Amino acid sequence: MKQLITALIIYSLFTPVVFAQEKKYFTLQNVIDAASEQSLDAFRNENMYLASYWEFRYFKADRLPSLSLQATPLDYSRAMQKVYNYDENRDEFKLREDLSSELSLSLSQSVGFTGGQIFARSDLGLLRKLGDDEVSSWSSTPFSVGYIQPLSGYNKLKWTAKIEPLKYEKAKKNYIQSKEELAIKAGRLFFDLVDAQIEVNISETNLANADTLFKIGQGRYQVGTVTQDELLNLELSFMNANLALTQSNLGLERALAELNSFLGFDKNTKIECIVPDELPDLQISAAEAVDLALANNPEMIDQQQRLIEEDRKVNQAKSENGITGDLFALYGLNQNAKGFNEVYRDPLDQQQFRVGIDVPILDWGRRKGKLAMAKSTREVVRISVNQEKMDFEQNVIMNVMEFNLQGKQVQNTAKADTIAQMGYDVTQQRFLIGKVDVTKLNLARNDQEQARRAYIRALRSYWNYYYTIRRLTLFDFEKKVTLSEDFDEIVNNY
Repeated sequence: MKQLITALIIYSLFTPVVFAQEKKYFTLQNVIDAASEQSLDAFRNENMYLASYWEFRYFKADRLPSLSLQATPLDYSRAMQKVYNYDENRDEFKLREDLSSELSLSLSQSVGFTGGQIFARSDLGLLRKLGDDEVSSWSSTPFSVGYIQPLSGYNKLKWTAKIEPLKYEKAKKNYIQSKEELAIKAGRLFFDLVDAQIEVNISETNLANADTLFKIGQGRYQVGTVTQDELLNLELSFMNANLALTQSNLGLERALAELNSFLGFDKNTKIECIVPDELPDLQISAAEAVDLALANNPEMIDQQQRLIEEDRKVNQAKSENGITGDLFALYGLNQNAKGFNEVYRDPLDQQQFRVGIDVPILDWGRRKGKLAMAKSTREVVRISVNQEKMDFEQNVIMNVMEFNLQGKQVQNTAKADTIAQMGYDVTQQRFLIGKVDVTKLNLARNDQEQARRAYIRALRSYWNYYYTIRRLTLFDFEKKVTLSEDFDEIVNNY
């Protein structure tokens, strides 16, 4: 019994473990849906949008009233300090023990129209000298209101109010566009796996055929109906087919690993691709696609944002080229007393008004040069934006033209694939009865393989153009709706 158990343990240690592969049958749409739900790219795109969302929330919050409390509840000091003795007209060191406390409540609001800020404050403070001659002093500002206004003419709030909503709208469009980019990448990996699976199928078929033909050739060589050259050619075809199958299997493993990694599947998952055999009956108008792209594509918003940014820089340079400064005005009530009960009694007026200016007299042309440079940069950006817009429109038109032609190309290659398969079957049968030689059989097989590959390439190109146009226009031409997302749900699920 012990020997049996020992034998079983040794067998389990040295027998290789074979992991069961989970098989999934996926269409192109299945792969795209899985990528949108669980891929690392989808996670990254969602968090990039959320970062833009919170940035926009910060911008909106910055324009709302701000209430803050500042407090120093306890500030105690006990140290030897130098003081002036007026009686003896000299400095001397004395032990001082002080206690202070401060409390301030402030409310501020930015004024977008002027770029200034209005504020209201309420302050309370206590100073207490400890020791033999203990003395307390309270100070209060029950209410004060003030206003600060830059005099340069540059209103930062006005420009951020123009730019930040554009940035957020661009972030929304970028998120929608990222899903179409995800579909393009998913389609590429899907068809990479399709290509690899077809190559394996072709290699397996070729190996089986080469094996059969080589055996037939050996029999015919014995009876003298096949020459030695033809027999060697059949043997070489058999060996090449065996090598091709090995290489095809390696390519299949590589393509499968890349798709599994992209979709976040376990490495042992085996995906069988279902090649799409139906195409949407769709012809897209180039003019309509251009109009939709100009209305929906985030690149258009980015160009608009860049132009506004350059206008902002020019405006800022102009404001720095003249008189700059600040205006500060304050009105409030103030009182001080020895006891807390009296500190809010009969408060006195507190007023403050200040205007500070900065006038450039001699700066050796630095401010003027900065303004000229800002204007020149703005013109360069304006010209670049115009050129980018024309190139963008041309890119949309070319993709639409290629897509409209590609549907016919898929039909032609599908028909050619069917014909090539039929031709090979006929040639193979004729070879079996001795009507054609090996050379013609090899040519028919090559034609069959090339036709199959051409069909898959045409399908790949068709779907690549299809999702590229969706990416450019953010429009679903099948359903005739603009692509959109439930952004509230994204934020709520965060």
